[in-house]
Amino acid sequence: MEIIIVILGLILDRVLKIWSLNYLQKVNEINVINNYFSFLFVKNKGAAFGIFQNKVIILSIITSIVTLALIFYLIKYRPKNKLLRISLSLIISGAIGNLADRVYYGFVVDFISLHYKTAYYFAVFNIADSLVVIGTILLAIYILKEGK
Repeated sequence: MEIIIVILGLILDRVLKIWSLNYLQKVNEINVINNYFSFLFVKNKGAAFGIFQNKVIILSIITSIVTLALIFYLIKYRPKNKLLRISLSLIISGAIGNLADRVYYGFVVDFISLHYKTAYYFAVFNIADSLVVIGTILLAIYILKEGK
């Protein structure tokens, strides 16, 4: 199950990033829901919310270590809890997706823009970011539920 989650997440992330690079980059922005949601091409040379700008090597090393640790944990301990396995698989998938961008392009391809008119813009993100966030939320639920 974990391998399927990781592979499906990587495929979805990769396909949309390729679309973003090949099409969205040329038009820059596609308005989907006026004043709320658009596809906006961004080259992110940092981490979440633009922190650690131009620290591609450090971010790649940290991501690699964390991802390998999570994979090692799943293989060695084979946790029985389904929620834990799913959450870690989502985090691994998203981490690999963004790591691949950093290594191959020197930046992460972001393209999902949520905003309220021109008053508020949330940080532009991608599918890999979403996988990491969803996986982290599920992991937090698991930890709270299990009391660990």
